[in-house]
Amino acid sequence: MKSQKGFPGFPEGKLKLTPIPNLFFSELLPAIDHLGETKITLYAFWALARKEGRFRYLRHEEMAADQILLQGLASPGTPPVEALDEALERAVARGTLLKASIEFEGGTETFYFLNSPKGRAALTGIELGEWQPSGLSETPLELSVERPNIYILYEQNIGPLTPMIAERLRDAERTYSTQWIEDAIRIAVENNVRKWRYIEAILEGWLTRGRDEREDRGDSEKARRRYVEGEFADFWDS
Repeated sequence: MKSQKGFPGFPEGKLKLTPIPNLFFSELLPAIDHLGETKITLYAFWALARKEGRFRYLRHEEMAADQILLQGLASPGTPPVEALDEALERAVARGTLLKASIEFEGGTETFYFLNSPKGRAALTGIELGEWQPSGLSETPLELSVERPNIYILYEQNIGPLTPMIAERLRDAERTYSTQWIEDAIRIAVENNVRKWRYIEAILEGWLTRGRDEREDRGDSEKARRRYVEGEFADFWDS
């Protein structure tokens, strides 16, 4: 029988911390009934916190090479990498992690994102072809264009990014500039009308009649009234 190695305790001094959302403890942890899934979820929080950049991801290859992780997931009769794959698939099935497999010249690579606004926006970007090989071994995948992502803006300021909303955002990107969409979202937030149809109406108005950005930046009360009266009045709750 293998002897259990004791934990000597946390040392004195300032320690590095790993941020974990409260929802993990209140909603996610009570629902997880598999030890490997629990371990890979905690590992993902820790490993992603050590990454840099606006969009962070984990590669299957790097996790499969982490011997400490594999030892922690090992169980009798199950090869370590197989245990890793099972834990990852459980986390993906639960919705904690998002998975994307991409074809490179050397073969297929699998990437995992946290199911957060940025993670969902990254997955949408991959579907739209906005990511490309970087040529770097540590970070083989990068955004082809570094710019504010309207999917993140929408989810952070308006509401959940449903498949239907994502499709309408994709359509909007084909018609309007990113700056226009960002500005329309800003106006919706300022007027507390958090509806995509309201944002779309603003964009359609700019496209039809032209946009005078000086008016939008002018007197704040006049600018506000422009988007709460007339054709926009129907978007306000009675």
